This record gives sequence, C-alpha cells and structure tokens, in this order.
Amino acid sequence: MGSERYERSGNVLAVDVANGLTRLGVFDGDELLGSWEVSTPRHLTADEAREQVHDVLDRIDTDSRPQGAILSCVVPTHAGAWTRALASVADSRPVVVGPGLRTGLRMRLENPGDVGSDRIANVVAARETVGAPVLVVSLGTTTNIEVVDDSGAFVGGAIAPGVMLGARALDEAAARLPLVELQVPRRAVGRNTREAIQVGVVLGEAARVDGLLDIMGEELGYAPPVVVTGHHAAVVAPLLRHEARLDEQLTLRGLALIWGRLRA
Repeated sequence: MGSERYERSGNVLAVDVANGLTRLGVFDGDELLGSWEVSTPRHLTADEAREQVHDVLDRIDTDSRPQGAILSCVVPTHAGAWTRALASVADSRPVVVGPGLRTGLRMRLENPGDVGSDRIANVVAARETVGAPVLVVSLGTTTNIEVVDDSGAFVGGAIAPGVMLGARALDEAAARLPLVELQVPRRAVGRNTREAIQVGVVLGEAARVDGLLDIMGEELGYAPPVVVTGHHAAVVAPLLRHEARLDEQLTLRGLALIWGRLRA
C-alpha cells in the first residue's frame, strides 16, 4: 500500500510515541478527524510504522494524504523509523519535537533540553485550552505533573512511576501478589488481596496526585486549574479531590498546535 493512493489535503498527522502506547491522530486545523492507538513494540521498522499510518488513515475513512506530520517520540530506538515513515506519507518533511524547536512555549527550567517532547506538547495544549496558570497531570507509564505559572511559563513539575508500573512492581517483587486489573475498587478497605492491591495502586495513585497538587499549589501561592490526560486518566481522574478537566487527546492536540504555529 503506497502513499500515492492519497490525494493532497491540508490535514496534519500527529504521532505520539510513548513507552507503553503509540497514538496517531489526523487534524484538520483544530478539529480532530480521528485517532487510533496501538501498543508500542520493543522493535519497529519504518515499514511497520508506515503500515500503522495507513491503517489509521483507512480507519478514519480519509483518502487524503496529510500535508504535514509531527512526531513526539520518547523511545529513542523508534525515532528514526517513525521519521522515515512519516516522510513517505506526508507532503512535507515531518517535524520532530525536540530541543531547539520553536514551540512558542517559554520554559524556565535548568535544562530545557532534557524535557520530554510529550510533556512539551501537553503543556502547549493545556495552556491553549485553559490558559495560565495550569497544572497538567499525565497518567501513563509515568505519572507526570507539569506546572505553568501565572506568567504563562513552563516552570517544572514532577515525575513518578505510573499506575501500571506500580502494579507490575508488586507482581514481580512479591511472589504471592498477583497482577490485577486496574479498576476502581468497591471500597477503600480491601477485603481480599485483589481489592487491597487495587486500593493501594488505583486509590493510592489518586491520593498521590492530590497530595502533589496541594503541595505545588502551596509553593506557587495559588491553585491553578488542572487538566488530566494519559492512558489511565479515565480511571484516576474521577477519583481526584481536585476539580479536573479530562482530555485524553491532549498530547495529540498539542502536537497539532505546534505544527500549526510553525506554519503560521
């Protein structure tokens, strides 16, 4: 299946390669036409990445070849394959989010080049959607909290092991503890081992996020609005004491915004 089958369009293809999942979305301006997610494999070739792109374009029923493509990749071994794949299906050279890229985001950090591209995309999208200040909670392989202060600058945040990492750590380190499904337990006092793990992992994650949000608010001197995203956001967000806006496509939206600003 070749890229010649597609007509040209003004659409942009956004790809977010995370450690656990890879998400792909096609945007027409600010409108998300469709998206898809697959597990991030251990190894990936450009041909395999290209097939994933074609699958997504077929699933959202578009015959249009994207005008452009933008990539966020936190898996270094996959970056080359995705860059080559996107170059073959888009009309222009793909944009790769990384150090030195003009994102329109002011970063008051000690080492801005160390910040993951997904974190940058999340902050760009949250600031555009909610304004500043804002706190962004991303619940994926890691649990990240990003802080945008009242001046609109990205000033830092927190990174911790994610929900699934915690569950797997229990399973691997404790011989008698099973790997359980990540779902909300019926009560806060687990009556069996399975419930007890779900309380500790799922309710415990919500408590940890709430606690960090409180501490960060105290340090800032104000309580910014909160946006929650990531693979486990739909499970954890309703458990938070803080009022939070759920946006599971935040990273893709941020990538599309960055691409649009670079073309403006």
